[in-house]
Amino acid sequence: METVSTSPFVLGLDLDGVCADYVGGFRRHVAAVRGIPEGDLPEPCSWDWTECGWGIGSHEDYLALHAAAVADGLFRKLDPLPGVAEALWRLSDAGVRIRVITHRLFISGSHAASAADTVAWLEEHELPYWDLCFMAAKPQVGADLYIDDGPSNLDAFQAAGLSALVFDQPYNRHVLGPRVHEWPAAVDAVLAHRAVVEAAGTVGQPSTT
Repeated sequence: METVSTSPFVLGLDLDGVCADYVGGFRRHVAAVRGIPEGDLPEPCSWDWTECGWGIGSHEDYLALHAAAVADGLFRKLDPLPGVAEALWRLSDAGVRIRVITHRLFISGSHAASAADTVAWLEEHELPYWDLCFMAAKPQVGADLYIDDGPSNLDAFQAAGLSALVFDQPYNRHVLGPRVHEWPAAVDAVLAHRAVVEAAGTVGQPSTT
């Protein structure tokens, strides 16, 4: 008799650059601190903030700016990307288990604010989710499919043999793999991937397809 998996299909979902407009929120903070128009800070085309034309001279300078932004409520103030709430509800209503995985706890002293503001933001914008994981090693969080924008994360998924969708951003155009440019298309891609793994009976056994 054929065994039918009863495990839910799990989507590992990044927040910044996928659900939330981190660049826009960080741009507002940096422009306000420097007293310059936001338009003076171009769209980042590199994952390295020292190469984005924002006058950030070192990684330490970025961390200081980021920490100040978090203290000012950055993660509570971010705008959601267009269509994300509607898209995630479509997936949730279709039985997809949404597991948020974000690496926001990387500056000592800001963990409480980062965690609290993340939860508040998810609730305010009514994004459905089952699980919330704060961690850097995202491949260690079990999921059938991941959506991420970070080149290093996407490389790690590929190295671990895990399936991932690249959420298109200017700083990840060099990353290979299936790519989505907006949330309606992401919903279709997630449901199509679920159909493939369900047909193969590999839900709960993440692998590339």
